[in-house]
Amino acid sequence: MITARLKKVLFVTFVLFSSAFCFSQNSGVVKGFVYDKANGEPVPFSNVYFKGTTIGANTDLNGYFNISKIPPGEYILLVTNLDFDTIKEKITIKANDLLTKKFFATKGGVKLDEVEVTTNSTEKVENTTVAVQKIDPILISKLPSVGEPDIAQYLQVLPGVVFTGDQGGQLYIRGGLPVQNKVLLDGLIVFNPFHSIGLFSVFDNDIMKNADVYSAGFGAEYGGRTSSIMDITTRDGNKKRIAGKIGISTFGAKATLEGPLIKLKDDGNTSASFLLSAKHSYLPQTSKIIYSYANENGLPFYYTDLYAKASINSTGGSKFSVFGFNFNDKVDYSDIASFGWKNTGAGSNFVLVPQNSNILVEGVFAYSGYEIDFKNPSNEADSKRSTIKGVNTGFNFVKFIGKQEARFGFEGVTTNTTFELQNPFFAVIKLDRATIDVGAYTKFKFIDNKKRIVFEPSLRIQYYATLGVPSLEPRGALKINITPKIRFKGAGGLYSQTLISASSDRDVVNLFYGFINAPAKEDISKSYRDYKDELQTMSNSVQKATHAVTGFEFDIFKHFELNVEVYQKFFKQVININREKVFNDDTQNSNRPDEQKKNFVIEQGRAQGFDVVLKYDRKRFYFWAVYSLTKNDRWVGSSQTATVLNYPPNYDRRHNVNLVTSYTFGKKKNWEINGRWNFGTGFPFTQTQGFINSFNPGGNINYNFPTANGALGYIPSTLNGGRLPDYHRFDIGVKYKYNWSEKTLFEINAGATNIYNRQNIFYVDRFTFKRIDQLPFMPSVNMSFTF
Repeated sequence: MITARLKKVLFVTFVLFSSAFCFSQNSGVVKGFVYDKANGEPVPFSNVYFKGTTIGANTDLNGYFNISKIPPGEYILLVTNLDFDTIKEKITIKANDLLTKKFFATKGGVKLDEVEVTTNSTEKVENTTVAVQKIDPILISKLPSVGEPDIAQYLQVLPGVVFTGDQGGQLYIRGGLPVQNKVLLDGLIVFNPFHSIGLFSVFDNDIMKNADVYSAGFGAEYGGRTSSIMDITTRDGNKKRIAGKIGISTFGAKATLEGPLIKLKDDGNTSASFLLSAKHSYLPQTSKIIYSYANENGLPFYYTDLYAKASINSTGGSKFSVFGFNFNDKVDYSDIASFGWKNTGAGSNFVLVPQNSNILVEGVFAYSGYEIDFKNPSNEADSKRSTIKGVNTGFNFVKFIGKQEARFGFEGVTTNTTFELQNPFFAVIKLDRATIDVGAYTKFKFIDNKKRIVFEPSLRIQYYATLGVPSLEPRGALKINITPKIRFKGAGGLYSQTLISASSDRDVVNLFYGFINAPAKEDISKSYRDYKDELQTMSNSVQKATHAVTGFEFDIFKHFELNVEVYQKFFKQVININREKVFNDDTQNSNRPDEQKKNFVIEQGRAQGFDVVLKYDRKRFYFWAVYSLTKNDRWVGSSQTATVLNYPPNYDRRHNVNLVTSYTFGKKKNWEINGRWNFGTGFPFTQTQGFINSFNPGGNINYNFPTANGALGYIPSTLNGGRLPDYHRFDIGVKYKYNWSEKTLFEINAGATNIYNRQNIFYVDRFTFKRIDQLPFMPSVNMSFTF
């Protein structure tokens, strides 16, 4: 039940936001959209403002802007963007006016002499931008790419992000597990966004509009995860003509096709468009010829990704879209592992712009399903299967009040997970769980008149209906602009989730990526020891975390930026697969300790870090330097003993450095050379202390001791007490573009990963002592034709 204190908080929040929504004065409002004249796509992050004033706004991902509290009078409205010609229009504002405008921008970047305000500087001053990275396809293409440019390769250079390997590696964002990272595609939850070969994601770079990666301290509009958010939006498709792209590389092939269903005209009529994308890997075939030195049997990474979208835009700017995808992945190492997964989904979203209202309404309804199977050819007992199916829906409302914004919304998520596991001790785990989660949030953005302070308090109320557990989650972000070039910032809050990983995060090599939803209390150890070595009793299976992050931004020169952030995440309750389970949890074993029979154990975790980013971006030259210092801790204790074990998880990379550069040259700027160097200290692992011949590990009374050979096992040393060697590699790329005509482009991209063939260790088999390395020197060629 909701407590009296919670009711008071809800009442006060309601009054504050109601007051904000009801506020009005004798002023005018100008709202509207900015579109690309060539294809009708929205132009986000443009600056729309009145010349000679500080009154203005930036366009969002839909190209939408809203300028309110405008005093009556005559103005010159300017629309500026670094990639488009400046738009200039005279506007007369009367009291209580509400004007709707549509602007179609022409690419070229021609600026009026009097325009001094840039979108980039306005974005820095008027937004908190704490622990968030905004990514677009142009940024992704500045990195050396293996095959097509891909967001998976770009994410690896972000501050605080650790990628555990080229083969089957997972992404850890500022100390959070992959299951603690929520990935959204047009509002739909994607349960596994990365393919088994760590160079590629399921997302096609050419259909992406934008990606926001929140690595800590994110606002109340996002819920259900305790570490990070990756929010990806796709384009709508060309509204004026049929267009597309065909690409082939040594790794795979891809194709996109887009065009109008109802053609957009210059008067901004109702229009409709479609967007199709397909990617396929033929690496298992080409690697036998091109990369036979890496593996004489070929590199067994298969994947196929399909995506489709249709959108309709009304004359007033409202939009409705439907979309669907089918992502498949398969790996077949005959002597190590064989597994495959499939992620399918479909959904719809909309943006509603009421004609006579100053409110923007957004909504989504989507379904997503994921299933994965794993088998260990060398140990038939080691097999796993996991499925998750879910429906998520949500609505967001935005009210603009001058520079201020008031937001509120709600979300509902239903998920059903199944999981089957037989561990090396022949103990069986079978779980089938269905849950319903609902959440509501409010958020307010305050900017003072001098733009010295930007404050974003927010509150989320998450209710895990199946468990009957409410979670009150206050959050906030703050920026103090000491000067326009020196800005301090901070953010923090409370977070929760019930979804857990179907694999132990102690595994050095983790090819299996499955899910379990909100385990029942009887499946978890009843008590545990926390990081203070104090005995605690579990109250419910909701996992909670707190975030705190602070830092500063300094524009050293006009095109040279410094960004420093310090953060801490404390995971109060992390539910982990019990790798020490030996016995089934039944009446026969009722007297045995929970740690030997329960499916799950409780741990606590903490991630602390310090990130420094230096960035220089001017005309033809781009340089980005990232250094991350990270310390991850885990605590696991037994209720039967008076000790708690503090150990580093397997993704604890203490030092990580990325240097990225790109240079464009040639009279037509059609040549580009880029490079990336990455260095990381070694991951922790558990060393082998000895070997043992294990008889009857499952306690079978019919076990034949005289004839049985037993199973070879090992005696582990201190958990993650050792460290693998340091990791480093250098990637390069060269790109050439040739425009056959105004609308056709031929591009060839040649490059190589691990240019000096560093032997970076992947893992060593404990029993055969066979060493497996990460990917060696691998040259690649990619050709594409855009029309």
